[in-house]
Amino acid sequence: MKKILLPLLTIGMFITSFGQNDYKKRPALGVHFILNDFKTAAAIRSTSLSSVLQSKQWKQTKNMASGLGLSYIQGLSNNIDFATTLSGSFLDYPVPGKTSSGSSELLLEGVATANFKLLSDKYCVVPFITAGLGASKYKGYYAAIAPVGLGIQVNLFDEAFILLNSQYRIPVTENAAYHLYHSVGIAGNIGKPKAEPVPVVVLPPVMEAPKDRDGDGVLDTDDKCPDVAGLASLMGCPDKDGDGITDADDKCPDVAGLSKYQGCPIPDTDGDGINDEQDKCISVKGVARYQGCPVPDTDNDGVNDEEDKCPNEAGPATNFGCPVIAQAVIDKINYAAKNIFFATGSAKLLPKSFKSLNEVATIMAADKTLMLDIDGHTDSQGKPDKNQTLSENRANAVKAYLASKGVDESKMAAAGHGQDMPVADNKTAAGRAKNRRVEMKARNY
Repeated sequence: MKKILLPLLTIGMFITSFGQNDYKKRPALGVHFILNDFKTAAAIRSTSLSSVLQSKQWKQTKNMASGLGLSYIQGLSNNIDFATTLSGSFLDYPVPGKTSSGSSELLLEGVATANFKLLSDKYCVVPFITAGLGASKYKGYYAAIAPVGLGIQVNLFDEAFILLNSQYRIPVTENAAYHLYHSVGIAGNIGKPKAEPVPVVVLPPVMEAPKDRDGDGVLDTDDKCPDVAGLASLMGCPDKDGDGITDADDKCPDVAGLSKYQGCPIPDTDGDGINDEQDKCISVKGVARYQGCPVPDTDNDGVNDEEDKCPNEAGPATNFGCPVIAQAVIDKINYAAKNIFFATGSAKLLPKSFKSLNEVATIMAADKTLMLDIDGHTDSQGKPDKNQTLSENRANAVKAYLASKGVDESKMAAAGHGQDMPVADNKTAAGRAKNRRVEMKARNY
């Protein structure tokens, strides 16, 4: 026992002499999970700690007796804490010279220790050496013990810390048994932090204070506006709008501005919300994306370029800014559409359709702005899916023919609608004939 206690006490005395009393841990309460190990302690006594470690004779954690402990911790100095712990666990305590009952009973142990810290609490991880005295009670047996060991304190923040501790508990009286005591717990500070001492202020001799009539912190000798509170940066003169220009020199004292505009904001002559310094059309209202200028109208047709589908050609707003297609052109295309014929149940154009389609090709060649929608339709005879395919094929056949006559394919859009858009009653032969059709519509947007 002396071989263990003497080195620990020597280290503790060294830490005590080295530590500074500039910080003491505030009172703290902690709760701990504990493990008691009698087997490993017995092996250490019979051989040595190094032999136990080499031969792996220690007891596994899962076979140790567990329990709970409560502690009170109080700092004595910068490097020494006082701790008292009360712990309890149910186990079969090997009372020396007594026969084991084979059943678990409550073991109570209370110890008072000094924790000699190698670092102060300002560090996150603080290792320490612990030594002290305690007492235990098991059934009707009372005994004294001397715990010595090592631990680590992990500071979470100013108010709480984790404690890891392993102790070798040495019997002082005959009813105690050697055993190892391991604990892990968390503790939190209680009470209020110690107030910092208030420094003593030595007042200089009373002298007459310099005058500051307006109380703005600028002495009258340096204050250009001594009767009106102002700013030191403006030599004591006021600046209500905070633009760095004194109210006396500010033509807009209630609105922050610039010195080159005599304290007024940058002007916005046309009132479009874009100040004149950023506005490329100062006298005409505009929009920010055009730097203060109106949205352009390249063809001057009254429809701005953002809404004009033909920005380079004048046209009315009713036609999205594009030129109106002559009614004669519309009539010729409609007439041509009524004279398109196919072989029965087929997308093959009949020769009698060519004349009308050639006229459409001529119209498209004469006006390069024109575009053409080609829509195929069928009657309700047959299956809908086949009718849909037939209508698409017929529309594409017309498109292909016109392309062969020099019409740009990008200027044409072909679509089939099957039997879904009838213009007459499908119950009559005349109605079905009207529904079997190809429509063409000219547009320039």
